[in-house]
Amino acid sequence: MKRISLIVFFAALGVAASGTHQVVHAAQYVTPAAFYLQESVAQAVKLAPPPAEGSAEDRSDLAIVHEWQVKRSLNECARASLESGLFDYDGFFGSMSPFPLPMPIEAVEFFQHVRADTSHIVDRFKRGYDRRRPYGRDGTLHPCIQTPKGDKYSYPSGHAALSRVLGLVLSDLLPARRAEFMARADEIALDRIIGGVHHPSDVAAGQLLADEIHAELLKSPGFLADLKKVRLLIKHLSPVN
Repeated sequence: MKRISLIVFFAALGVAASGTHQVVHAAQYVTPAAFYLQESVAQAVKLAPPPAEGSAEDRSDLAIVHEWQVKRSLNECARASLESGLFDYDGFFGSMSPFPLPMPIEAVEFFQHVRADTSHIVDRFKRGYDRRRPYGRDGTLHPCIQTPKGDKYSYPSGHAALSRVLGLVLSDLLPARRAEFMARADEIALDRIIGGVHHPSDVAAGQLLADEIHAELLKSPGFLADLKKVRLLIKHLSPVN
């Protein structure tokens, strides 16, 4: 599958460098509820509303989901299904992670804080816009993956937002691998449409929101300090990078 930026596609459609580090696997560590972005910053992030129900844009959204329902392959559904149950750094980028396993605790904390910031902002827009998922609006749509439990809101896509934020942060750490990281983020985002749990505009909005979140993170002294620490970790723990 050719990977392109979904933002462009849908627009066309209308730590310390030395010393001993404690290490844990990400699944074993739970970060405290803290954010790099202050609440005032989180509330200042903007996102346009979804297409009005019944509008031309909305009808196009549903039509594209229908198209994927017809042409998606078993392998695509299997990949989308696997990704559906994952919502963290390990799940999205573990297979191409620049860190040795188990990951250093500094890196685990860093990515979990980025996830917390992203989820906090995405959830606020989901509740505010209250857009139903495609299969909740059209009974002829049948997802080929398990539908999200306890999350009936569709706009914006949390998977699209988080995968892109993480891809951008990884690109900050390793600019030479940016194309690889962003291609993976685009794949995760598109799989939400292939799986039938998001409209195209949900995914595009999630990616646009990710760009805003990343821009705000780059203004955060706490984020920048931890970014520097994690970059040094990569340099000293993964010589191949």
